[in-house]
Amino acid sequence: MAAAHPLLDRMCGIIGQVRYDGRNVDQDLPGRMCAALEHRGPDSRGMHRDGSVALGIQRLRVIDLATGDQPIYNEDRSVVVVLNGEIYNYRELRDDLRRRGHTLATRGDTEVIVHLYEEFGVDCVRRLQGMFAFALWDARRRRLLIARDRVGKKPLVYTVRDGALTFASEMGALLADPTIPREVDPGAVDAYLAHGYVPAPLTALRGVHKLPPAHTLVVQDGKLELDRYWRLDYGAKIEDASPQELAERIRSGLLEATRKRMIADVPLGAFLSGGIDSSAVVAAMAQESSEPVRTFSIGFDHEEFDELPHARRVAQQFGTVHEEFQVRAEAVEILPKIVRHYGEPFADSSAIPSFYLSELTRRHVTVALNGDGGDESFGGYTRYVANALAGRLDRIPAAARRTLGAAAARLPEGGHIASVRSRARRLGGTLALDAAARYARYMAWFDGEQRRALYAPGFGRECGYDAITAAWATTSGTSVIDKMLEVDVDTYLAGDLIPKIDIATMAYALEARSPFLDADLMQLAASIPAELKVRGTEKKWILREALRPWLPGDLLDRPKQGFSVPLSSWLRGDLREWSRDVLLDPATLSRGYFRPEAINGLLQRHSAGVDAEDHRIWSLLVLELWHREYIDRPAAGLRHAA
Repeated sequence: MAAAHPLLDRMCGIIGQVRYDGRNVDQDLPGRMCAALEHRGPDSRGMHRDGSVALGIQRLRVIDLATGDQPIYNEDRSVVVVLNGEIYNYRELRDDLRRRGHTLATRGDTEVIVHLYEEFGVDCVRRLQGMFAFALWDARRRRLLIARDRVGKKPLVYTVRDGALTFASEMGALLADPTIPREVDPGAVDAYLAHGYVPAPLTALRGVHKLPPAHTLVVQDGKLELDRYWRLDYGAKIEDASPQELAERIRSGLLEATRKRMIADVPLGAFLSGGIDSSAVVAAMAQESSEPVRTFSIGFDHEEFDELPHARRVAQQFGTVHEEFQVRAEAVEILPKIVRHYGEPFADSSAIPSFYLSELTRRHVTVALNGDGGDESFGGYTRYVANALAGRLDRIPAAARRTLGAAAARLPEGGHIASVRSRARRLGGTLALDAAARYARYMAWFDGEQRRALYAPGFGRECGYDAITAAWATTSGTSVIDKMLEVDVDTYLAGDLIPKIDIATMAYALEARSPFLDADLMQLAASIPAELKVRGTEKKWILREALRPWLPGDLLDRPKQGFSVPLSSWLRGDLREWSRDVLLDPATLSRGYFRPEAINGLLQRHSAGVDAEDHRIWSLLVLELWHREYIDRPAAGLRHAA
């Protein structure tokens, strides 16, 4: 079913160091860094060394299996690149480069980067369509260029210290350099507790940064220049098309995005949750394939969280070859491995089933498509409806809104975080705020007041960065719906959903591809009027209409279930004693971040039936396990589990 093309893949990991202080790169460092990425690219290792410069790559062979190894050079070897990812428009670029007089020695896509750089310099990245993180060294100019794709599908972390810039695809590889201090950044801890992940450009370690999506970083003569080269435009709307015409354009765009992501010379399949987005991708794959699609699903022994029956129905409709796996509470045994691979605190508990699903899928295929990005482009979350409603209430005088908010705050705690009561409490607590602060509060795991109540005296002086309000200030849309969508693309999607799947899949050398994250399809969605995406209380209205020729109405119209785990039940049952042992351990409390009585209060409230505390308890557990792995463990002991 996979289309065979001479496309050169790099679902891999890259590393490098450029010294601008006149010293040479430590001879052993590049090898140690590459070794820490073997799980991402077990098939081959490539290296470029030249005194003060070293670039390396661990490669997972997916396409162009025989001739695709890196690094790749230009004609006189003055420009060299290592690439993690794929350039989808490489064929058009190759043709154009040949017309401009360039000689291309390979059949693949990596080589276009070095020649585009010769033509356009740093602006070459604006011509690339795909998912990528790459590093390019220009020996003549003594210039390093590192770059990430538009939505941040491929990760890159870096640090600048001691006369050098050092970078890697993952934190574990970066910390193969023992000279990098493992000093926790309190501001990053605060941001983590607010969001459930550490938002870019922060990482959990002081002095280590994420290169944000759609950014380039140039290092030359010891000077750094960071630039954002792309963003979605929510301001320009399609006003002259009917909903039917827009629906056709969405179907066409999704088919094209899926077609591009089905290019592989190895077995290919799809994650299938039974929700709208993954089902749409499978439907598109079935249209583009001459063979049955292979699909993979995961479920739980709690009916409330189990979507396997819906996934089976979609699999039957499209005649897929279907595999399933079920996750139980003992699955948290994989948590230390998850912590090692993410490299910093990451509290999204759906990382657990994502790891198991990736392991299951990798037994059968090397590439898996998924439905990530549909909610953030087309308006799939209840919070969009709730915050749009709250925005209409802004017309009510502030005093009256404060009264309504106080009344909602008096609602008794209890019930699941997604229950009507919990949502009413959250919404009521934000009525007196402006739209940006309201959304930040709505999205917070621990809001500002809760974090201040949690912190021990003296902790938190460096805290206060809020990625939501920072992103809101730069939005291009005018409606509250579009602003929330744009903020989610820049924060939640880039900081949580995309890393979750990249790290989980690459832990098993599985390549994940996401048709809904196609830049052209995302821009089409951004250009659709907001009222067609969230129509009253209907979420994803225009996408549902677009998919009606492909999917049954009862699947399209059923409530969103979400990809989550029965965390509250686990923490009251099988994991109750373990969670208390970890969080009340004297070693945990001695870190000086939190007041012991505040931790005890969280645990007691959850035991008493307040499910809204489950994700907060989980975030603290993951933070402590990360400390034990990355801060307490000696540098030489840091490792990745097989």
